[in-house]
Amino acid sequence: MTLRILVVGAGISGLAAARGLRVAGFRPDVVEELPATTVPGAGIFLPGNASRAIRQLGLDAPLRPLGDLIFRQVFQDSAGDELFEVDLAALWAGVGESRALSRADLQQVLLTSVGGEVRYDTAVRELEIVDGGVKVEFGDGAIAEYDLVIGADGRRSTIRAKAGLGAAAVPTGQIVYRSVVSGGPSLSDWTCLLGRRSQFVAMPMGGRRLYVHADETVDPGTPNPPDPLAHVRELFADFGGAVPAVLAAMEKVQVARTDEVVLDGWTRGPVLLVGDAAHATAPTLAQGAAMALEDAVVLGEVLKATPHDVPAALRAYEQRRRDRCAQVREHTRERDRTRDVPPAQRDPMLRRRGQRIFADQYRGLVEPF
Repeated sequence: MTLRILVVGAGISGLAAARGLRVAGFRPDVVEELPATTVPGAGIFLPGNASRAIRQLGLDAPLRPLGDLIFRQVFQDSAGDELFEVDLAALWAGVGESRALSRADLQQVLLTSVGGEVRYDTAVRELEIVDGGVKVEFGDGAIAEYDLVIGADGRRSTIRAKAGLGAAAVPTGQIVYRSVVSGGPSLSDWTCLLGRRSQFVAMPMGGRRLYVHADETVDPGTPNPPDPLAHVRELFADFGGAVPAVLAAMEKVQVARTDEVVLDGWTRGPVLLVGDAAHATAPTLAQGAAMALEDAVVLGEVLKATPHDVPAALRAYEQRRRDRCAQVREHTRERDRTRDVPPAQRDPMLRRRGQRIFADQYRGLVEPF
């Protein structure tokens, strides 16, 4: 049986899902509302479980020359004094390498893996579940029918809304600032400085560049800063360690709000949500891409196992993925609560127990999915 499959969204989640389906022997259609000229900015950190999923998707070879390998996570207080460190090589031994790279490079690897067969500038206007299938109307008025529609269109998913699978994403209260810095200090480790309801993370990402991910917890209703670069320099002006040199070299900052998506179910008939559309969290554990890549592997496996019974395959998919994604959500919340404890109480506790606490938050992800 040849399944007619539509993947909506050509970001990391959608392209990974399309790759997983191609590995399983399917040839999905992929559509993306944005134009092909849209290039993702900033960088991305892929922990060991993300690398394992990339290997299972057959993409480890093209990824290998990209970015920098990260062997340690170093946590410091706002002055730059060490709190603790996590040996990533030991934590993910036998699973996969941890790597920081350009998000655009990862996107290109995934795009190449699906043959570049993406219809850009193509929105889904309507979808209707009919006779076990899905009738889809596109933005240009064209209509097609599919056996399965996969919503991989992010935390603000339109497919989620059109399929009646849940409400809008819920803000976490964090504002995230991302930047790629050239000419900054030389760093070999993933390095995080913890402030008061804020953190500043920098790591090497290849090409003598640093990927910077900073965030702060804000009160409800707080607007985005009008000048993000000036705001980041002011917010972290009193930080020590490598931060002053990184800030001095920083030229541009991207701003984003973080949201959380929690749903009772990810499927309605032959419509399935994957990635952030189904289970977005704050990026604290760097598991957004990792969960999307794992989703892609599992999706291909369950459909290959039962191609004649799509509902059974989707039930198997949810059964394998829900607990793991819920674990990531709970550990993300735990990490964020720890981060927001006043430094006078938090920092001594982290010096005593931080290594065990933070490593334990990843241990469940070392296990196969």
